Amino acid sequence: MGRRLVGIDLGIASSHTVRVLDEQLGQVCRRKCEPAVASLAAIEQAALHGAEEGTVLEVVFEPTGPAWLPVAVFFAARGHRVFRVSSAKAADLRRFFSRHAKSNGIDADTLARLPLVDPAGLHELELPGPEQAALDRRVRACDRLTRAASEHKVRIKDLTRQLMPLSPLTGDLGAADLAVLERYADPRALLPAGRARLTRLIAKASHNHQGSERAEQWRAAAAAAVELYGDHPAVAFTDLAAEVATEVRLLRATQAELAQHAAHREQAYRWVDPAGLARSLPGLAEVGGPVVTAVMGRPGRFPTGAHFKAYAGLTPRASETGETDRKGQPMSKAGSRLLRVTLIRAADTARKQDPQLAKVYYTQMVERGADHLKASCVVAARLAERAHTVLRRGMPYVICDTDGTPVNPEQAKAIITQQWTVPAEVRARRRSRKTKTGKAPQHAHNGRDRRGDPPHPRSSNNAKTGVKQKAS
Repeated sequence: MGRRLVGIDLGIASSHTVRVLDEQLGQVCRRKCEPAVASLAAIEQAALHGAEEGTVLEVVFEPTGPAWLPVAVFFAARGHRVFRVSSAKAADLRRFFSRHAKSNGIDADTLARLPLVDPAGLHELELPGPEQAALDRRVRACDRLTRAASEHKVRIKDLTRQLMPLSPLTGDLGAADLAVLERYADPRALLPAGRARLTRLIAKASHNHQGSERAEQWRAAAAAAVELYGDHPAVAFTDLAAEVATEVRLLRATQAELAQHAAHREQAYRWVDPAGLARSLPGLAEVGGPVVTAVMGRPGRFPTGAHFKAYAGLTPRASETGETDRKGQPMSKAGSRLLRVTLIRAADTARKQDPQLAKVYYTQMVERGADHLKASCVVAARLAERAHTVLRRGMPYVICDTDGTPVNPEQAKAIITQQWTVPAEVRARRRSRKTKTGKAPQHAHNGRDRRGDPPHPRSSNNAKTGVKQKAS
């Protein structure tokens, strides 16, 4: 049966450009369409004109903003195959075809050729069901609101540091700090408020967890600011304080919306993963479990855990030529940024709970010369494989010793402490931060390079004479 390849260059504020090719790359038709039933049905009819009965269209497009979803839903509901390709892959082929001209037609034509040029690299799009779609949207909303809240917190600290150079905001922003800044961000207004009034405000906002000591810290910072700035016209106390109050209100509104979405995320997660399999994995708790479940979708669409690890962008890039296979390449960072960040953050907790993952982290730090972040990325890659195995098998994760013996949390912690704890001197050598006495210590690899391999004979130079030593 002949093939009909449909490439659609999606437009956000403009019409979609469509090119339809046959299996011989002959052009069947070229069209423009809108995200409406009548327009898309006309494209389907034109693409199937002259084709054998039962021909299934192969529709290819890039994930251009929100424009891809209406097209995917329409053609998938009609029984056609839908492929959503990465913009990087399409751009590489487009660069070849558009050496002399760049147009929307070339974009659509390039997408239509991908099923023939790279058939193994295309994976059919699988649209989620209602529960999975609801979980995906709630997870994305919570992530976006969390990042927005973080930006507001950073902005509040920056503005407060302008108003009070000796700002007491050195850690997390608490409810008491927000209450003070909303009313007395201007140091000239904070000092006249009085010690007793400020103490009552802080005690009420913090539910009596803080009091006079915190009030004195704020008063000291305000007094230092007034002494430093005086009445200098370059410091707009009133305007800066108003901006701080605005950021505080925006932060509270964002946190309120985040709480609502988090509650709905929890409900959706219980429908998709009623047994809580994702949360049985070490390091994946209230937030990480729904993220992994939402991004992975149906576990069976990944043949192995290695495929899911590559989908998360945690596999190193390949660099081979002839008999050379370069190791230590950076990870690809393909796929979902949210999934990758979640797994890397969870890896730091997982290595403290699972002896097998602790051994992986120990090996990277002690024997391979990796720093903390690189070792955490390797642990995250292992965690991704295990998450796929757990969700595909439908069985909770069991923490085991390195020999495969199941252990309880107390035993696991004892094993990690005794056998797989990175020595302090090794961690200090891997750290880039300066010490109190001077520069950070140099990396010592005990005759091995950063990948853990012996030094190449050609790299052994005599430091005094500059003469290369002969390889043994």
